[in-house]
Amino acid sequence: MAENPETLAVALPDDVLARADRVLDLAKARKMSLATAESCTGGLLAALLTDVPGCGHLFDRGFVTYAEQAKCDMLGVDRGRLDRYGAVSREIARDMAQGALNHSNADIAVSITGFAGPGAPGDEEGLVHFACGSRDGPVADREEHFGPLGRAGVRKAALEAALEMLQEALAQ
Repeated sequence: MAENPETLAVALPDDVLARADRVLDLAKARKMSLATAESCTGGLLAALLTDVPGCGHLFDRGFVTYAEQAKCDMLGVDRGRLDRYGAVSREIARDMAQGALNHSNADIAVSITGFAGPGAPGDEEGLVHFACGSRDGPVADREEHFGPLGRAGVRKAALEAALEMLQEALAQ
């Protein structure tokens, strides 16, 4: 992908951009559309997947659900489950991915929820949960402990992991 000052390419490393290109190539080849449900990445994945000219038809929609109530309102996450498991958990990541599928026309959805920076006492900086599922298949989940890389470092690492999960789902 050629660097264009109007895209994210100027801010992200080549390996992340190359993986995004591979994900979009696979989605195009399989005629599948994508959706994202993001918390700690604040919509960066959606922006990255819509940054490639000529690939807009592959992205159905993105949900930026930073607040807990947004997860309930936009993705249908159950408030009781949020209270029980916490927003940064395997269970809620899975609920977010399923909610993105339920509230979109996408074939595959990925979710990201985590602590990009220092949080409240007891919150593990760099802990991120992911889930990825398709309409006709199971939802896979993943837990990463990126450590104290700083907000930008954790977000970049989260983009890489989410793109890897999308690539794996599209390759099936």
